[in-house]
Amino acid sequence: MKAILGILLGALALPLLAATTPQDAMLSHYAYPYPVRTFALTAQQQPLQMAYMDVPPASGKVPKDTVVLLHGKNFSGAYWQRTISTLSQAGYRVIAPDQLGFGKSSKPTEFQYSFQALATYTHQLLASLGVQKMVLVGHSMGGMLASRYSLMFPEDVSKLVLVNPIGLEDWKRQVPYQSLDDAIAAEHAQTPESVKNYMTKAYFDGKWQPQYQPLLAIQAGWTIGPDAGLMATVDALTSDMIFTQPVLYEFPDIKAKTLLIIGTRDRTAIGRNRADAKTAATMGRYDVLGKATAKAIPQAQLVELPGIGHVPQFEDFDDYIKALERFLAQ
Repeated sequence: MKAILGILLGALALPLLAATTPQDAMLSHYAYPYPVRTFALTAQQQPLQMAYMDVPPASGKVPKDTVVLLHGKNFSGAYWQRTISTLSQAGYRVIAPDQLGFGKSSKPTEFQYSFQALATYTHQLLASLGVQKMVLVGHSMGGMLASRYSLMFPEDVSKLVLVNPIGLEDWKRQVPYQSLDDAIAAEHAQTPESVKNYMTKAYFDGKWQPQYQPLLAIQAGWTIGPDAGLMATVDALTSDMIFTQPVLYEFPDIKAKTLLIIGTRDRTAIGRNRADAKTAATMGRYDVLGKATAKAIPQAQLVELPGIGHVPQFEDFDDYIKALERFLAQ
């Protein structure tokens, strides 16, 4: 009976495995929607490179502002494709970088990952492109980075948009710390199935749709790729950065006019699996956290998307882009 059950379970996994392409650390065979360029820099005494897409306004459009899109932890610049296309058609120049440790950028392991460091390197990239003023849009982890960037370089940010940002609560005050050794071991255990299961449960309320498949390709591909061990270490290091470096205590210091786009069904919370049941039930309540954050940031507007989870730009693009474009036009 156990043997038969094993065969059946293996058969059920085949469609996902067949659809998952192994990826190397630099995503050498993963196509981005727009041409990818690289910015060479020296960081922490080592030569590195940041990948980015720089998409001009569509032909014939009157140029508007520059919009910089900052991706989340389980993503890369590529998942902004529809946002980039829409904003470019509306006349915006759109820049979508991959942060160090992510996407097609360098993946250093002898490296101190911090939001201050990533903001500094992003600032250097944008300066090399002649960008002095921008609208900064950050999703998930990118929201934490966008907040830090706005605090470090307030003169550069004309407007700030936070799309279901993480870090709206301080998880290290709620759950035990996980050592890097344990975190790396946990990342080593990831499979395409576990990545999909996490995204399905955490992002989409247990309801996976075919249109979400692009979100899975990179993270799942890394778990079975030739650099799986390297990526496990990088993922653990960047998770440690997120867990230990909250920015919410400085929300009152943000000077830019800010828009929060919040899918209220979102329950994303780092470390929930290490919390007791009572604490876990209180974590990641975006229906509450969005309102609290809007009160904390001086010039904040809040747009709530009821029934929508962690990735509004995939789950409810029309309402998400309507809120974003309306804010950009103000």
